[in-house]
Amino acid sequence: MAKTLNIGIVGCSAEGAALCYRTICEEGGKALGPRAHPEVSLHTHSLADYVKCLDEGDMKGVGELMLSSSRKLADAGAQFLICPDNTIHEAFDYVAPKSPLPWLHIAEVVAQEAKSRGFRKLGLTGTKWLVDSDVYPSKLKALGLECVKPPEDERGRMNDFIMNELVYGQFTPRSVHFFQSAIARLKSQGCDAVILGCTEVPLIINDANSPLPTLDSTRLLARAALRKAIE
Repeated sequence: MAKTLNIGIVGCSAEGAALCYRTICEEGGKALGPRAHPEVSLHTHSLADYVKCLDEGDMKGVGELMLSSSRKLADAGAQFLICPDNTIHEAFDYVAPKSPLPWLHIAEVVAQEAKSRGFRKLGLTGTKWLVDSDVYPSKLKALGLECVKPPEDERGRMNDFIMNELVYGQFTPRSVHFFQSAIARLKSQGCDAVILGCTEVPLIINDANSPLPTLDSTRLLARAALRKAIE
């Protein structure tokens, strides 16, 4: 197998990290040959530690957890980093200058994909922490794209489904219906695609059952990491 870079995954939730890791391993063979993929190193702190910081609005604390993982991954041989968790990217500006390794930014990857596919007005789904933040609006605006957020009450319900069901690997018809309805409302506001901005949402929503074309942040990040590792 050709020499590739070691991908470091800074995990947060188990489901999101697992989907990202699995995508890298499953799709690596398309470029490298059957059953082949780059080296992958993974570290994750307890999700409870991240949630405590998020609940307290402690972005420095979130950033320190990410940096702790990044140092351990550097010691393990990783050569660049990704984080398959949209929410904690709110701490990215704190993390990047202190990190021992370079990163790919999940929202930049998604924004570039949206631009390349000709989308202009993107609906956003994700945790309330993410939707309330500037993680996606800033990256989309830099490419001339518009971001539309769900209304406040819908953000709360979306957060409840993610944090009380999806992160535990519980996928119910009720949660699928809720996200489909939320996406349909974004479509009615003129959105031409929707960002699945929670790394667990792609486990229940995809192009086959979504009212809008989807931008799967987890798999897009994994594929971007594959390209970087191989090139």
